[in-house]
Amino acid sequence: MLRRSNARLPLLLALIIAAVVAAAVAAQQAPTFSAVTQLVVLHATVLDKNKNFVPNLGRENFKILENGVEQKLKDFKREDVPVSVGILVDNSGSMRERRTRVNAAALVFVKSSNPQDEVFIVNFNDEAFLDKDFTSNIEELKEGLEKIDSRGGTAFYDALIMSLDHVRDRGRKAKKAILLVTDGQDNASRYTLEQVVRVAHESEAVIYTVGLLNEEKGREGRRAKKALEAISEASGGVAFFPDNVNEVEAITGKIAHDLRNQYVLAYTPSNVAEDGSFRAITVTASGPGRDKLTVRTRTGYYANKPRGAAARPSPSSP
Repeated sequence: MLRRSNARLPLLLALIIAAVVAAAVAAQQAPTFSAVTQLVVLHATVLDKNKNFVPNLGRENFKILENGVEQKLKDFKREDVPVSVGILVDNSGSMRERRTRVNAAALVFVKSSNPQDEVFIVNFNDEAFLDKDFTSNIEELKEGLEKIDSRGGTAFYDALIMSLDHVRDRGRKAKKAILLVTDGQDNASRYTLEQVVRVAHESEAVIYTVGLLNEEKGREGRRAKKALEAISEASGGVAFFPDNVNEVEAITGKIAHDLRNQYVLAYTPSNVAEDGSFRAITVTASGPGRDKLTVRTRTGYYANKPRGAAARPSPSSP
């Protein structure tokens, strides 16, 4: 579970209590007869053939398909809006020599982002610790990043799921993102990769991952790379694999720029069945006189579950 480092108090209990209270209030206030319409929100990055951002597109330039069926765009905008961001940094023993450069790169990301962003810091090894909750204060974030206790294994699946829950429940900005930096394959989580990808699809947060995998060889390296790519792709983010830690600073700058140059698209699905099924999303964009454009956004979502349906799968036993 995420733990606050100053007292190492579990965050999970507070989240459970908040969820129970919110559910009770919602149950009391909910009308007896109503249908909940699911609004699907997409944060989309549009690139040209040279990987440059494409600005100034209009809603007429976008086309959204859900399971192959075109959807009517309900909301559209492009503006540099504040973001609720979680920065997750590997604190396992193998990261000890890299943390100084990674911390500096994380601060570059914050300084390059919207000044109104709110950021929290999670350091993880075989456990995850909330070392700084949401703040815009650079010095407080630096303090959170410097709480280094490099030891143990790597449990970034657990840290990521708990952080996605935290940014969903406590993030005050409409737009949400996660930046995760790790140097190896997950070897200590109770959650599986399949569960993490599902949660990434369920979340509206864009996930960017940075894998310092140059010391991971053979099968382990390939598995780690595949996992980070799958997680990022599901959310509409990007996975980066620098050759060395000195490249991370430039990467975090690119990620900040990416977040500040996205389109927001929203639609109400034409398929209103609340069956909990996975709906694949494809977004395309075109513009006059332009070559083929590439749109990066989350690849799907799970429809609202019917009443009484099973909740998210539980993690495996340690």
